[in-house]
Amino acid sequence: MKQFFACILCLISGLALSQEDPDLFTLDANYFYGTILEHNPDISHLITDHPTGLILSFNKKTFGFKEWEGLYNYPDWGFSYIYQNMKNEHLGENHSLYAHYNFYFLKRNLMFRIGQGLAYTTNPYDKENNYDNNAYGSDLLSTTYIILNYKKENVFKGIGLQAGVSIIHYSNANVKAPNTSTNTFAFNIGANYLLDYDEQPEYIPSEKKKFTEKIKYNFAFRSGINESDVIDTGQFPFYIVSAYADKRLNRKSAIQVGTDVFFSEFLKELIYFYSVAFPEFNISGDEDWKRVGVFVGHELFINKMSFETQLGYYVYYPYDFEGRVYNRIGLKRYFGDKFFGAITLKSHGAKAEAVEFGIGVRL
Repeated sequence: MKQFFACILCLISGLALSQEDPDLFTLDANYFYGTILEHNPDISHLITDHPTGLILSFNKKTFGFKEWEGLYNYPDWGFSYIYQNMKNEHLGENHSLYAHYNFYFLKRNLMFRIGQGLAYTTNPYDKENNYDNNAYGSDLLSTTYIILNYKKENVFKGIGLQAGVSIIHYSNANVKAPNTSTNTFAFNIGANYLLDYDEQPEYIPSEKKKFTEKIKYNFAFRSGINESDVIDTGQFPFYIVSAYADKRLNRKSAIQVGTDVFFSEFLKELIYFYSVAFPEFNISGDEDWKRVGVFVGHELFINKMSFETQLGYYVYYPYDFEGRVYNRIGLKRYFGDKFFGAITLKSHGAKAEAVEFGIGVRL
């Protein structure tokens, strides 16, 4: 998880350094009250009350001084902190830090925020003292949250109001078992404050330009550590080699098609474990643990950052693990025109397999 923390900081710093004046900032605070969704019956014993918490945010407004800002209706970018009391003695409390974007609709009265970051949980799984917490297998978690707020800014001398709904997700993405994870659905209400509210510049209209780009070829290497769902089978490294082509449709989007080769050593250990511990599974222990997949994907470009989604299918699949279909979502940060770093989550449906840290080149 230390590597995850370092990569998040790298992406955040890249986001921050990419911005220019004018510097107009907002602060906002939301109180929320919600419920933990029972996405898996294995966590039903952890849902005993309604979680509450606080979301504090710092936002940098944009006005079109960079071309991408007008393309996305002048979003905010910023950082946020969430405190959440899970209202369950086995889950404890969570403290989280995020980088986020705010996107606006309906004459800037409707705000959609998506944030990605790290969480610290005060009471993770312990096989002796907290074996009931099968949701969080480690004290550091990856976390994502979204907010949909009706928002009015500068109602009175920079002070505004907001209210809406939010979803907060915590998981360590199988870095360490157990990892059933939690999702909180909540109602939130709060206030915002626009600093230097009387100095807001006009929005610069986005110019409509024709965009064309030839097919690009990408090569990526991803790695990390993860563990199977069997507790204490151990954490092992994995390696993924990917090659794919992409074609930009416009300034915002590109479509992808390619292939992945997976070398997941946790799967090698799991096959051996089942062959010894569960002879009734008819596993010899000699099954090949490598996999090959093909995928299609989409990439959404936001300045030097991009959001990547991929859907894949294993064409070489000698051992059955979670099904042939897999998916990947994550963030990329471009350094120049060719090189990029990435943090992605690979899963099978809603069941995470690994957080992947990647580097690559787009030619």
